[in-house]
Amino acid sequence: MAESQSIGGALKSALYRFTSMEAAAGIVLIVVAIAAMLIANSPLYAEYKTLFYGKLAWTPIPKLDDLHLWINDGLMAIFFFVVGLEIKRELIDGELNDAQKRRLPFLAAAAGMAVPALIYLGVVGDDRSLHSGWAIPAATDIAFAVGVLGLLGRRAPSSLRLFLLTVAIVDDLGAVAIIALVYTSGIKLAWLAASVVVLGMLMALNRFGVYRMLPYIVLSLVLWFTVLNSGVHATVAGVLAAFTIPLKLKGHDDSMLLRMEHSLVPWNGYLIVPLFGFANAGVSLKGMGLAEILGPLPLAIALGLFAGKQIGIFGAMWIADKIGFAKPPAGASALQLWGVATLCGIGFTMSLFIGALAFPRDPLLVEEAKLGVLFGSLLSAVLGYAILRFAKSPEPEADDESGKQPASA
Repeated sequence: MAESQSIGGALKSALYRFTSMEAAAGIVLIVVAIAAMLIANSPLYAEYKTLFYGKLAWTPIPKLDDLHLWINDGLMAIFFFVVGLEIKRELIDGELNDAQKRRLPFLAAAAGMAVPALIYLGVVGDDRSLHSGWAIPAATDIAFAVGVLGLLGRRAPSSLRLFLLTVAIVDDLGAVAIIALVYTSGIKLAWLAASVVVLGMLMALNRFGVYRMLPYIVLSLVLWFTVLNSGVHATVAGVLAAFTIPLKLKGHDDSMLLRMEHSLVPWNGYLIVPLFGFANAGVSLKGMGLAEILGPLPLAIALGLFAGKQIGIFGAMWIADKIGFAKPPAGASALQLWGVATLCGIGFTMSLFIGALAFPRDPLLVEEAKLGVLFGSLLSAVLGYAILRFAKSPEPEADDESGKQPASA
């Protein structure tokens, strides 16, 4: 009995130490992606497909009739809710609350979305059937990128982590806007009007100082249901609901937004995103030759993530510094700035998500898109890590404030 308790205590201690690591969520994603690829190319692939894409015997929402849809349209709404909470916190009480601070992250994120999209369109050329995938390489995966950066420990200055976080958060804001504006079809006005009414009720709760969590949770679920049926992607409801959650600038311990964020971040990092990754990263290479693997779609996405992010983000930092628009992160060398720009090419979660939206009626193109996302993200992770592993920080200056830590991950 004592021995079993000792083993249990040791396992709990090891689990606590692992989840306390900054890189933990990224490591989980890497393991999940590898597992999905191995299963997709094994005799278990048929069972894998049936598990996620087989029709459910019963579902309370007819539109969500398989497990894959429940994950992508249901659980991922919680993921986007947390993204919305992070964006609101940063805009009101974080690194994006000041115009001067916003300059570089907004410029870098914009360039880091535009250049990959242009590279994608350049590679696919005149093939109009592929043009809808232009936004796939424009996204950055926060957990994955920060996880790789966390593996470096103190080799990378804290200012780089802060920069990566703020760029990724602005990037997420852009991705949400793209999903809402570009990947929306067949709008049903009655459901859309109902969504506006429910959103107005959430805003009214905030406006009149309601600080009980239950009304926000209930109305957020109703908003998700109305948006799901409106034709706008259901995950947009998560961000909209998050923007209505109250954030107290004084008395942070009593802030509903921070309490919700801190409660949901572990569920996001260790359940929702890994489950999404496992359900979406499994690509069967059976029947695929070199021509398919290096086809226009996978190549366009991989090059967009790998080359486009580097060119866009590092180029934006260099130009901003040269013209005096914004200074690069303090205490970081040019090589380290290039390394963090390369890490932004890890698309994974967001890119896989947009890939499924871009080609809803062509499963083969979705599979090819996944392949491009995995290759581009892997190359970006490996090169970014290698650059930052061997790059040296410049000599610290007396007025260097790079040790400033971000409010939260």
